[in-house]
Amino acid sequence: MFVGILVFGYFLCLCYNRTMKLVKSVDKALIAFLMVVLLFVFSVFYMANVKRTFAEGDGETQSAGNGFFVSMYDSGKQLTVKTTAGTVGEAISRAGILLDASDIVEPTLDEKIDSDNFYINIYRARPVVVKDGVAEKFIMTASYEVKTIANGAGLVVYEGDEVGAVRNTHLLESGAVEMYEITRHGGRVVTEEVEIPFSEERIKDYNLAPGTQEVRQLGEKGLKVLNWEVFYEDGKEVKKELIKEEIKREPVTRIVAVGTNPIEKHPLTAAMGRNRYTVTKAGGRMVERQETYYDLPMSGVMSIAARECGTKNYYTVRDDGVKVDADGYVLVAANLDYYPRCSVVETSLGPGRVYDTGTFAASNPEQFDIATDWTNRNGQ
Repeated sequence: MFVGILVFGYFLCLCYNRTMKLVKSVDKALIAFLMVVLLFVFSVFYMANVKRTFAEGDGETQSAGNGFFVSMYDSGKQLTVKTTAGTVGEAISRAGILLDASDIVEPTLDEKIDSDNFYINIYRARPVVVKDGVAEKFIMTASYEVKTIANGAGLVVYEGDEVGAVRNTHLLESGAVEMYEITRHGGRVVTEEVEIPFSEERIKDYNLAPGTQEVRQLGEKGLKVLNWEVFYEDGKEVKKELIKEEIKREPVTRIVAVGTNPIEKHPLTAAMGRNRYTVTKAGGRMVERQETYYDLPMSGVMSIAARECGTKNYYTVRDDGVKVDADGYVLVAANLDYYPRCSVVETSLGPGRVYDTGTFAASNPEQFDIATDWTNRNGQ
């Protein structure tokens, strides 16, 4: 910067010496004064332009050798700076430009600045009135696309509708210069996209610890397209009829593997009558267990369970005919000295909870009798 000023000053000195030889002594003082003024003006102009090649960054001034040149256009005004800002939003903030929530910035605020000659456009929001019949909506918008403006006002523009600029006759009341009006047309076909929820499939995995889960396949929502015929009277919707439905994308099922006890590989069945297997109890003790089933009304048992276990006093029948409580636990009868009422146990038909007992418990304390609907098949 100072080198440029010195070179210009040296040039003025040469001009001064040559000029002094050609003019009278009475004009020398005036010429000297004019050259000093010229040097001052050049210095101010030069420093102002050089300053534009600097930009603030992290609290200190960066030299022109760092960062990129960025041009910002804001409401017809241009500002060009050299900045080390990493994103558009950071560059705007460093430049001291304030944005309103309704303003539009292109590129987006999180766009990275990675080259010279980077351009940023700022579109300022302005007050606009959108008229739909007798209703008028006031919004602040930076868009000039009429459908986008209408949507921003919370109004739906259907196929066949017209949106056009009209003269604002309520300028003083609304404070908005621009006004757009939606012209509705009788009946029309409207296309709507609707998401289809995905289902979940749970599979047993005997290699996972019981009670643990593992997602094997992520679920994905599907998409269907609905075509409606909409009818309007005096600008108001009076009827809508579905005329076509098309699946655009099938949903993807979410698959979850559930850790399962190995004894469930060979579950008790109605045809089996009796199921025997070996289990390992606390301390590593191995015991032989057998399972049987019975089919009796369990309402009285569940009333006792509600009182003593704090559970709900009803049960349901699973698709496989096994009776379960409100939490999904299999209803089990067992020796209450070995397995107290309300305790949770493992069965070949899934986790169970002890609610009942029977005469079998005296002769075989490790036996489980499981409540089912396999005999009566009456859903009770």
